[in-house]
Amino acid sequence: MLTRLEEIRHEITGERLSLIEFARKLRQDATDPEALMWACLRDRRMNKRKFRRQHPVAPYVLDFYCANLKLSVELDGGQHNTAEGKQHDKAREAFLRSQGIETLRFTNDEMMRHTDSVMNVIWNRTVFISQQNCPSAKTGAPHGKPQAAK
Repeated sequence: MLTRLEEIRHEITGERLSLIEFARKLRQDATDPEALMWACLRDRRMNKRKFRRQHPVAPYVLDFYCANLKLSVELDGGQHNTAEGKQHDKAREAFLRSQGIETLRFTNDEMMRHTDSVMNVIWNRTVFISQQNCPSAKTGAPHGKPQAAK
């Protein structure tokens, strides 16, 4: 019996691909909202954080992922509005949470119509997670250098 992800892979390509091959295929076939998001996240443009696109985290492929922050950013098309899509997303989010990965979700429409707002949400989340993970960021000291005692 095929998992839903395998079914989707098979529907897209007509063959079974490894997760890495599937991620490569998704990168090659990016939607307009994904291309716009990637233009905003690539080359450490978001708070100097490295994001990857179509990053495999078995058994899933994350649209955009910052490993340093364990932050996933997902863009949802219409298939996510179906009962089956919502159920799949719920299971996926539970799995990612169990791996310590936080997920931010946006619709394709939000990305295309409200790009600045979407980017602000991501920026604020990267700042918040950075501050939680790095005590020196809370004190305003340069990253990785503890502030001298007074």
